[in-house]
Parts: sequence; structure tokens; C-alpha cells
Amino acid sequence: MVGGKGKRVVLVTCGSLKEAREIARRAVGERLAACANIGTAAVESIYWWKGKVETGREFLLMMKTTVSRLPALEKEVKQLHSYDLPEFVALEIAAGSKEYLRWIEESVR
Repeated sequence: MVGGKGKRVVLVTCGSLKEAREIARRAVGERLAACANIGTAAVESIYWWKGKVETGREFLLMMKTTVSRLPALEKEVKQLHSYDLPEFVALEIAAGSKEYLRWIEESVR
């Protein structure tokens, strides 16, 4: 196991499974993400929006990428997403297998 310097997991919630799949395919196809995982069972989201508490069903999309690809990935998500303000949260990968982290790097070049 080695440090995941420069590698990120990006979380995006989507209003539909179709939307999550479209964003995932475009991100991977354009080499903005090495891979994407989609939770096919909806999650219940509770959040503040326009001054009140809202509840909704969403699908969680997780993508693996590098710091250098984050700006382009964020732009692509915003362009494809149906929400006015889509979730785009990048979490640092603290550590992982050397081979997997290398694969992420090679996949987004």
C-alpha cells in the first residue's frame, strides 16, 4: 500500500440512474475519470435548498481521477447535470495499492 498523492474520489449525486450513467460514460470516455461506480439503488437525500429542508431520491456516482483532471471533470459534470447546483466533492485518496493508483494515473492521460 502506498500514498495516493494526487488521486481523488469524486462524489456526484444524480436525479436519475440514466443521468448518472450518462455522466459516468462521458467522464470515462473522455479520460476525465479512470472509472465510475454507480449505486443503482437510490439513496434518500435530505438537504437545505432555497430556505427550506427538502427530501429526494438520488443515485450516487463515484469517480476516480487525478488532481490535474478535476477542473475538466467538474466542467463536464456541470454541463451534463440537470441540477442548478450539482454535488461535486473530491476526496483525497490517502492510500491504495501501487498498481491501482498507477492505473488511475495512466487511464486519465
